[in-house]
Amino acid sequence: MAYQPLDVNTSIDYVQNRPALKSILPPQGKLVAEEVGDGNLNLVFIIENQLNPEQSAVLKQALPYLRVAGDSWPLTRERMRFETQALLKQNELAPGLVPKVYDYDEEMSLVVMEYLGKHEIMRKPLVARKHFPLFTDHISTFLANTLFFTSDLYLTGVEKKELQAKFINPHLCKIQEDFVFTNPYMDSPENKWNPEIDAEVQAVRKNAELKIALAEMKKSYMTNGQALIHSDLHTGSIMLNEHDTRVIDPEFAFYGPMGFDVGAVLENLVLNYLSHYAHTPDFEQRTHYQAYLLDIVCNVWNEFARKFETLWKENNRGELAPNKYWDFPDGQTAFAKYRERYIQSVFHDTVGHGGAKMLRRMMGIVSIWDITSIEDLKKRAVCERLAIQIGSRWVLERRQINSVEQMVEIVREETKDVEI
Repeated sequence: MAYQPLDVNTSIDYVQNRPALKSILPPQGKLVAEEVGDGNLNLVFIIENQLNPEQSAVLKQALPYLRVAGDSWPLTRERMRFETQALLKQNELAPGLVPKVYDYDEEMSLVVMEYLGKHEIMRKPLVARKHFPLFTDHISTFLANTLFFTSDLYLTGVEKKELQAKFINPHLCKIQEDFVFTNPYMDSPENKWNPEIDAEVQAVRKNAELKIALAEMKKSYMTNGQALIHSDLHTGSIMLNEHDTRVIDPEFAFYGPMGFDVGAVLENLVLNYLSHYAHTPDFEQRTHYQAYLLDIVCNVWNEFARKFETLWKENNRGELAPNKYWDFPDGQTAFAKYRERYIQSVFHDTVGHGGAKMLRRMMGIVSIWDITSIEDLKKRAVCERLAIQIGSRWVLERRQINSVEQMVEIVREETKDVEI
């Protein structure tokens, strides 16, 4: 059928006429739909059989414009193809850590996938101080598998370039290039920030060294095609419970720097850490949970690096540095040193990209619920100023920060005298 945006009624008519969905959403069932799309880009419907609630699915459809900005901001619908391709590849490389894909309709710019009704979007339960004992293992596995197996370390040059060609995603890349690395740091009509931090926003815009460093991070994002990255991997793109973790919404997927994905996860955990200065007034509760969050930050990086190197040692079939290349006396020592330097360069990118994304959340078009849900603007500003200080240091000092413990120590240094 010709493209048309669906609603709660037409979405039911649509799925009832899709052969691929008959076993998931049987036509004879009593189907109901709910529109739950609170994101920035798309329509999202939960469709469920009232006679058997286990028969359910999520239908996600691209609109021909940027939803957060309205129909005055046109945007290609091709992003749903990129999301579907990415989900299928991620299901292959990290099974059980992304939703299953049931159906895809290119003409309608939509995908139908597994409904994660027993999961929560990660942001809110973190604000509620919930613990997720398997998250570190799950997210580090997702990052290690998806990044390693789509890189030159595993793929031949031809294989990588053929896969890369399927993920030339210029329109959504431009959104990140503009909204993460450029527009927040200059006058741009879509920017928004808490008026209580206006002085700090203006100071960032006038900081020459910081803006040079941000331009360097933008160059990394635009030119460093290391692996197939999710490219929007924040705690709003992770659904989980105590037993299961799923990464969702990979429509921004393209070949970019590995550190962009890893940095996004760590940065979001730190922003949640900061939000507790307002959300958790009890000192003992707050400090206990903040320590838990910083432990996750350290463990996610350390587990990712360990798993990534293990995959590399066991699956070095790529053409970047094949095993035969190291076939000389002390070759294995040299190979170990090369792995160490490569992973360290990913870490430096992780720090820099994490800092850039932290800054843009404070002064760009897309904020973060953990912080914006703080109703008292003065209390919110305390958290936002800390984020600006930490993000700025991460970007500026990224090449001198050589361990995740040093990365976290900056958080501790900047928050040691907080009064709220």
